[in-house]
Amino acid sequence: MGIKELDEGWSFTEIGGGEGTKKGEWLSIGRVPTTVHVELLKAGRIPDPFVGLHEWDVQWVGEKEWAFKTKFTASADDWKAHNADLVFDGLDTFATVTLNGVKILETDNQFIAHRVPVKHHLKRGANSLKIVFSSAFQKGRDLQKQHGKFDLWNGDSSRLHVRKAGYNYGWDWGPVLMTVGPWLPICFHTYEIRIAEVWANAIVSEKLEPRMELSFDLAGNEFTGTVQVSVRGPNNVSIKEIKNVKVAGGKGSTTCAFGDDEVELWYPVGYGKQPLYEIEVSAIDDRGWELDSVIKTIAFRRVRIVEKPLVDQEGLSWYFEINNIPVFVGGSNWIPADNFLTRVTYDKYLEWLQLVVAGNQNMVRIWGGGIYEPDIFYDICDELGILVWQDFMFACGQYPAYDSFIDSVRLEAEQNVRRLRHHPSLVIWAGNNEDYAFAESLNLELDYSDEKSDFRNTNFPSRYIYERVFPVVVSENSNIHYHRGSPYSGHGKPTTDQTYGDIHQWNVWHGSQEPWHNWDKLAGRFVSEFGMQGYPDIRTIDFWTGDNKSERFPQSRTSANHNKATGSERRLELYLVENFRHSFDIESYVYYTQVMQAECLATAYRLWRRNWKGPGREYTSGALVWQMNDCWPATSWSIVDYFLRPKPAYFTIARELRPFTVGITRTTKKTFRDDRSAAFFVIEHTLEIWGTNSTLEDKEVYLDVVAFDLESESSRCRLRKQRVVLKSNSATELFKGPFPGQRTRTKESEVPNPIVVSARLLDVESDEVLGRCSNWPEPFKYITFPTPQQVSLELDVLSLSSTMGGETGGDGGGDCDYDAIRVGVRRPIKGLVFYVEGEDVKWSDQALDVVPDDDQVVRVWNLKGRKVKTRYLGDGNA
Repeated sequence: MGIKELDEGWSFTEIGGGEGTKKGEWLSIGRVPTTVHVELLKAGRIPDPFVGLHEWDVQWVGEKEWAFKTKFTASADDWKAHNADLVFDGLDTFATVTLNGVKILETDNQFIAHRVPVKHHLKRGANSLKIVFSSAFQKGRDLQKQHGKFDLWNGDSSRLHVRKAGYNYGWDWGPVLMTVGPWLPICFHTYEIRIAEVWANAIVSEKLEPRMELSFDLAGNEFTGTVQVSVRGPNNVSIKEIKNVKVAGGKGSTTCAFGDDEVELWYPVGYGKQPLYEIEVSAIDDRGWELDSVIKTIAFRRVRIVEKPLVDQEGLSWYFEINNIPVFVGGSNWIPADNFLTRVTYDKYLEWLQLVVAGNQNMVRIWGGGIYEPDIFYDICDELGILVWQDFMFACGQYPAYDSFIDSVRLEAEQNVRRLRHHPSLVIWAGNNEDYAFAESLNLELDYSDEKSDFRNTNFPSRYIYERVFPVVVSENSNIHYHRGSPYSGHGKPTTDQTYGDIHQWNVWHGSQEPWHNWDKLAGRFVSEFGMQGYPDIRTIDFWTGDNKSERFPQSRTSANHNKATGSERRLELYLVENFRHSFDIESYVYYTQVMQAECLATAYRLWRRNWKGPGREYTSGALVWQMNDCWPATSWSIVDYFLRPKPAYFTIARELRPFTVGITRTTKKTFRDDRSAAFFVIEHTLEIWGTNSTLEDKEVYLDVVAFDLESESSRCRLRKQRVVLKSNSATELFKGPFPGQRTRTKESEVPNPIVVSARLLDVESDEVLGRCSNWPEPFKYITFPTPQQVSLELDVLSLSSTMGGETGGDGGGDCDYDAIRVGVRRPIKGLVFYVEGEDVKWSDQALDVVPDDDQVVRVWNLKGRKVKTRYLGDGNA
């Protein structure tokens, strides 16, 4: 048995010649997997589409035909094997494969792997392999003519007929770059017997008793031996050996129960450990020789989506329960990390996912317009304890459901569910992204009470896929929960219903463009999308402007091209002008959009986490921000830009997802003297404070609340410092009453006192700050901020230190080689952001609110003695 990865010796050409290669010219390729754009870039044949307007200079690539070829050797040992296959893990997208001039495969789905028996086509010695790729765009247009044009959001309507990553056609955060090529590995596999399939189904009962049900399929020659199963735990410790498992008709199965403490349960990050177990399945022939073996890594955890009636509110809960523990989910949506997927290495995936954990997040949702990520993505999530919500690859459209399309989609679903089912991190499959919401927007035929129809003859035919095909595929091939779409309410309700299922809450930014202060009114049972845009790091902007520095301003053509959201300039400016006084130089625009994004998103997490109130009161059980990452350098909703540079919002979210947090709101109530008067009234102000605790034990802390009048250095008062108990795994209301220091008003001309309220949670033993929050009068544009002289901001760069571990939000790096910066003020400041010129540094926190007598310490990696610069609201740099 032998497996050879066919990754070297390749070349490619533009068929017929043209802009990429001359006629008959073949360019050598360093390594496969790859795609055409990547190789043309390496060869200097195209400009970088991520810079300037060059995206539009390479559109021709997606409308050409391309060919890849290589030679490989079938050795004497290969020739002796009874079976020889070529295995194509992924071809993007419409490909014709020939071996020694004989056609062996045609493909039309980027997400399907192909195994082709080729023994009868092989030659001894050198063999020629060639792959010709047609234009997916043009093929899609042909399919659209044949089967009909359907509606959609984002991209060309032909994408609905093509099983290819939807974002290639352009999205409201990404460019139009139609990739083509062998994007996943290609192997030559010779064997007598191979283990074709293993399902190590890890099951945990309601009593948290683990067991495993294992089944396997063999392929190749007739097999008369037996199969051996080994179970190994962490550090390669042997736990179970099951020998002489019988095989009949190429299939076999066995079960395995575990005694007390033989295996441990897997938990999401923050709730416990992530022990992983190796299951090795070996095929042993009658002579005792091992013919093949397969290793699957699994873990044991019990996952449920819990829907049950709630106390004092309509609808049902919708929350994840892991090992009988209700879990508040705080996380992000994930799009592909590059338009050119073969550039995303294991190390880059690791860096991205470590940022997720360092940001105190416990889930990523893999969005339905991208790809099913490679195994290494889920492996890392397993190891780090990140829960994965996995969409099927359908997004924002009225997809067709003709027979050939359904057959391709069914195979795609079966392959990917089987490939991913052993990952403990994967806890839900969703049928699509926003397709039900899209159908509602167009008033398509959508009777939610109909649970019996075929749907293929309606104007929303893909409902057949989401409600007839996918549920069967998921249930027959895994034990993972299936959800028909995202958003999806169920129970006969539309996707906008806030009392069932999950919602995408886009009435901030899109929709009714609500103020972000209304997030509490916009809550749902589980908010799987919401967001606010913010500019990326100035270094990222300098990258996309390239050598044309005349385009280095917010309204430039280049800046506009790197923000794909329709109406983005109007929407950004709407939220800016409603809340801030700002200027339009690029540095200021970066700062203000970033602080706006940080304030907006932190407010959402803060208010929704308040709704996680314990058993029977799981009013909001999770929030997944749109989005974690970018696929190119852009202004978007991402909280970390393409170059892995976190925006301030990343850090404010991290603070709101710490184990212990405190939140504050201020409200006003206007009461008229009677129902006949509009002139006589009183306006009263109320302060509310709550705390949250994600641990599984009650926590006694000090609540320390101080108020500051921005107009006076001496006008401050400690409102309270008292011991309180934060209930486990829930939010606890701590205070509600009149706003201290704020007078009751009887005229609109009476301006409220500019009071900042700061609250901290302090450990009762060590006085360590466990959580902090400051509440400012809003909108910020009305505030007369203290002058920089009155603020008297002090930055003390300390020597290398590890004394402040855990003080700040997200982690900035994986080692202790950092500088620590102590920040202190004499007057409160808001939105403090740090900068350093030159090469990148990593920060442990950003966008700080700092008040007197509460110094904060921020860690910075790679400072190298450089000066730290700052900006904050009202610092004179508007």
